[in-house]
Amino acid sequence: MTDEDEVLTGESQPIGVLSLNPAVDMTYEIPRLLEDQKAHAVTTRFDPGGNGINVGRALKRLNTWAQSYCVTGGEIGQLLQCLLHDQLDWLDREEVAGETRINGTFIELSTRRQYEVNGIGPEISPTQLNELLGRFVEYSTQGFGVLTGALQRTLPPTLYAELARRIREAGGRAVVDSHDVALRHAVDARPFLIKPNRYELETLLDRPLASLEEVASEARELQQGGVEYVCVSMDGDGALLVGPDNSYHAAALEVVVRSSVGAGDSMLAALVAAFAHGQTAVEALRLGIACATGTVTQPGTELFSARDVENYLGDVTVDRLDI
Repeated sequence: MTDEDEVLTGESQPIGVLSLNPAVDMTYEIPRLLEDQKAHAVTTRFDPGGNGINVGRALKRLNTWAQSYCVTGGEIGQLLQCLLHDQLDWLDREEVAGETRINGTFIELSTRRQYEVNGIGPEISPTQLNELLGRFVEYSTQGFGVLTGALQRTLPPTLYAELARRIREAGGRAVVDSHDVALRHAVDARPFLIKPNRYELETLLDRPLASLEEVASEARELQQGGVEYVCVSMDGDGALLVGPDNSYHAAALEVVVRSSVGAGDSMLAALVAAFAHGQTAVEALRLGIACATGTVTQPGTELFSARDVENYLGDVTVDRLDI
């Protein structure tokens, strides 16, 4: 199978992806970090980044058409557009004053520790914001609207919840991958799918979750409260997906992790793509694990390939939890 082969085939429902604060991701692999000492990189990469951008890139690799809506600014915004060449199906952007942010990832090869620093993106005027959001919501109401990634500090933490309500009330299905206050508000808006990691779920609940059963039980509470599907990613413990029919767990596959950046976005894109193609929850979770696994084996913020998915998909085992 080549990287150009199709992972998913056939028509899918429309998918809109919002990325209000995209980035250029800069990744350094260095032998070791020493305090007050200059570190020399072994490799350096520049990739298009930001959660929404990564989701859009992943959807294209899954042969699933998506329309991406984002904010860009300045020379870094121009670089982002260059890096995105041929990586998205369709891009709708608002050009604003200021500079698109740069995110830095530093991978210490001697310890395999990973350090991440996220930059600050440009502000967007209320007029431009409303125009961009209007186009995004209008398209997303025909299928799925993906809300993920950091918000500019001037935007309210209720924004994803407001957009989720607009999409749901107009007949679409909102998908939210956020954290802290933004996630708390979004849950109340009853989106179709949320995808917190275990730490984000613990933060939402304000208590630790020591076992898989506890995570599944709390995810079930959220699902019964109005969120149709809850997916919780758990790093080395794999991921679980709780939906109307049952709860499912898929173990993580054992691979050499080169960089974890983009793995969660790859999983989210796989879930949305599977549902947009009419697949079951079990198929969606299997695809999510395969895509995330392929991504962690890549350098920088490079994502999985079609070959990766083909190689890993058959190794993913999904168990029914009956929770």
